[in-house]
Amino acid sequence: MLRKHQFSGHKTSKRLAMSENKHRKQHEVEHTDGVVDCISNLPDCILHHVLSFLPTKEVVKTSVSSKRWKNLWASVPNLDFDDTLLYASEADCKHSPELTSFMDFVERIIWSRDASKIEKFRLSCRVCFNSSQISSWISYAIMNNVRELDLCLFAEDSSTIPQSIFDCKSLAILKIEMNCAIEIPSCIYLPCLKTLHLSLVTFPNDESTEKLFSSCPVLEELVLLDCDCVNLKSLAISSLSLKRLIIDDLPVYDPDGCKIKIDAKNLTHLEYIGYLSNEIFLNNIPSLVKASIHIPILHLRKKEAACRVIDLLKQLRNVVSLRVSNRTVESLLCADKMLTLFPFYPNLTHLVLTMEVGNYTFGTFMSLLNFCPALQSISLSEGFDRCMRLGESDVIWLLVPVCISFHLKTLTFRNFHSNDSEICFVKHVLKYAHVLEKMDIWWCKTEPRDVKKQRDVMKELEIVEKSSAACIINFS
Repeated sequence: MLRKHQFSGHKTSKRLAMSENKHRKQHEVEHTDGVVDCISNLPDCILHHVLSFLPTKEVVKTSVSSKRWKNLWASVPNLDFDDTLLYASEADCKHSPELTSFMDFVERIIWSRDASKIEKFRLSCRVCFNSSQISSWISYAIMNNVRELDLCLFAEDSSTIPQSIFDCKSLAILKIEMNCAIEIPSCIYLPCLKTLHLSLVTFPNDESTEKLFSSCPVLEELVLLDCDCVNLKSLAISSLSLKRLIIDDLPVYDPDGCKIKIDAKNLTHLEYIGYLSNEIFLNNIPSLVKASIHIPILHLRKKEAACRVIDLLKQLRNVVSLRVSNRTVESLLCADKMLTLFPFYPNLTHLVLTMEVGNYTFGTFMSLLNFCPALQSISLSEGFDRCMRLGESDVIWLLVPVCISFHLKTLTFRNFHSNDSEICFVKHVLKYAHVLEKMDIWWCKTEPRDVKKQRDVMKELEIVEKSSAACIINFS
């Protein structure tokens, strides 16, 4: 009886194995040469994830691969439509066959999808188009609980953006690039929006613009790129949740620009690029630890701009990390009584200069170090100007900044040409920096490499008497 039972069990197991093997073969997809297509055997969720990295046009093309792929595109959660590669120029393409083809393609894909949720909807239309048609596509994404909306529209009017976008409950990321005024409704509420990027838009008025930012209770990142504040007297950004703010102003200087008022108690990162046409007031930023200020060029009204630069830098006195550009430092030279106006940075430990230090700015750079007594890290990302003239007996070395002597641990020197001025500066840092742990020197990459000269410089610096015996010099 026992043997019969074992034999019966063996037959049952064999039948199950045969059934599973048959089921597996039924779902295997083979190429014409008989090789099993392992990718097609993956679950839909994995295939959807793979396809989500492709533009929708390429996703749809996969439908001809096999029966397995035929309708898979209709439920891919990401939709990406981009017309930037269709046209040879940015001329008016309103009646071009490419435009008609693109519009028809988007229309067909959107209304042929199944009812599955849309995770990301990206639409780039850089030519003339039908605003109401575009608006209907965006509304479709909103109705399907889109989480990320990325729009780049050369719109002729603000009606292209549907009003429903401003009370979408599912939106977590919203990016709008649109070269016209943005129409902001009276009722706004974006409860899940964490990231908001606005580019090229013209703000309508003070009240609605302020309401837009304050109606995003969980907003963490705000980016304003080349936005026009011509209609505003005051741009108020008030948010308890905001952590990261980037403002890249229009490349013009207007002394009568608006006032940007920032009230964000949890803001940790601030980046500003521009000419300070719009004066910035930081009213409540106790958490700010990292700031970056970049003034592209100096305009005709240098002194006025310099005062605004100093006013902004004063408001950043509690940051831990500061990044400043060449023109930012140069503008300080234009301010009257700069040394009496400039603030102390008691908490600053990391300073990055995105500039080429020259004869004109070296003194200001050294003065700046005197206002940063706790500085532990200095990064010269562009190195020294080739015309820089610095000698061993220069008066600048009579008073070494406190931060270099007692707190500096890391110096990064990029774009190193190994000229006399650079070597002189490095030697003095090695001589006076008592707690220096590491010096990273990066050779200049834009000129022919002189291996012999580099070896000689390395030997010269290695035998320099260092104030810190623990210091390591790295060359790259």
